[in-house]
Amino acid sequence: MKTKHVVTGPVPQSHLPFSPGIVSGEYLFVSGQASVDDQGQIIDDTFEGECRRSFDNLKRIAEAAGATLNDAVQVRNYLGRQQDLASFNAIYREYFREPFPARTTLIGCLGDLLKFEVDAVIHLGK
Repeated sequence: MKTKHVVTGPVPQSHLPFSPGIVSGEYLFVSGQASVDDQGQIIDDTFEGECRRSFDNLKRIAEAAGATLNDAVQVRNYLGRQQDLASFNAIYREYFREPFPARTTLIGCLGDLLKFEVDAVIHLGK
């Protein structure tokens, strides 16, 4: 099966060795997205700011592949702190609607560099 790398357009770039997204068959696999600018530089912010910027970056990659967040079938979320869980759930509802995608949320796994990160699998429906 051929794959296509989603690395052009309004997609945040990184100096790290990964593709922002890979299309394989009918699915887009999006690498972990954090609070970064277009050049991949980390933008330190409040939890809410980092969470929204991460979801916005995810959305940009989905759109570059011809999809929307409504096409997400699985979303994995990584929170730095337990106390941000309620804020995360409120923000999550701004980006995803029922029926919600399958979801995993891990807490306390990011160290000190990031407050939030997200990756996803998105169905392209081709």
